[in-house]
Amino acid sequence: MIHEVDDVLRSLIRAEVLGGGQIAVVFDAPTREWAAKVNAPMVNLYLYDIREDMRRRERGLHNEYDERGAVVARRRPPRYFKLSYLITAWTKRPEDEHRLLSSLLACLLGYEALPPERLAGSLADIGAAVPMSIALPPPEDRSFADVWSALGGELKPSLDLVVSVPVTASPTYSAGPPVGDGLHARFGDMPRPPEPSRGGLPVYGNRPGRPVREEPAAAAGRRGLALRISENRSGKGSGGGTTEGAPADPTKEEPTA
Repeated sequence: MIHEVDDVLRSLIRAEVLGGGQIAVVFDAPTREWAAKVNAPMVNLYLYDIREDMRRRERGLHNEYDERGAVVARRRPPRYFKLSYLITAWTKRPEDEHRLLSSLLACLLGYEALPPERLAGSLADIGAAVPMSIALPPPEDRSFADVWSALGGELKPSLDLVVSVPVTASPTYSAGPPVGDGLHARFGDMPRPPEPSRGGLPVYGNRPGRPVREEPAAAAGRRGLALRISENRSGKGSGGGTTEGAPADPTKEEPTA
C-alpha cells in the first residue's frame, strides 16, 4: 500500500512538475551523511510519520453482495492512515531549490486527492478516494525542526505532504442465508375453521394443568339446609303453641285430620 502511494507521487511529479527532465525523485532519509553525497539535482520525498486518521474512522459494517443482490458477507469499513512526507529540493543554488519547491506546491495544490487515473494495485481495487493535503501546519505534538534534529541534518525549506490511505485489511463475517418468500396473505371467502372443544380448556382461575376439583356425590344432592315446621297438638299443658325449627320425633306419628 505504501509503495503504491510512492509510485503515484513519483509519476505525478515527473509528469506535471519535472516535465521529463533529468531531476531524480527519491525517498531517502535526508541525513547529514546523505546530503554530503548529493551531486545532482533531485526531489526528496521522505516518509517520516505513519498514523491513523481518526477523523475518518467509521462504525458499523459494510455489506458485500453477490450477482443476485443478496448479502453474502459483512466487513468493517476501511480505516484511513496518514502518510506524512517531507518534500525537499536539492540543487546547487538556493534559488533553484525555491523555484522547484514553488512548482511542487502549485502542482499538489491542484489536487485534493490522488488522481484516480494514476491509482493502481490495491488502491484502484478499493474504489475509494485517497485524500491528500499540502503545507498544512504541523500537529501540536511535533514540529519540522524536531524532524530535522532527529535526522541530524541542517534545517531546509520543505513542504509537508499528508496522504490519507484507506486500508481494508479487516476480518470478513459470513452472512446467514437470505430470507425466503416471507408471509403470504390471502383475501376472500375462506372456510371457517371448526371451533375447538372446551373440554380440555382450563377452568378460569386455575393454573394451567391443575386438575379441576370435583364435588363429592353426597354433597352434590344437598344444595342447602332443609327446615321442617310441624305442629304439636299434644302439648296443651305447655301452652299448645307451635314450635318452629324443632326437629320431628321419628318414633311418633303425626295425627291425621
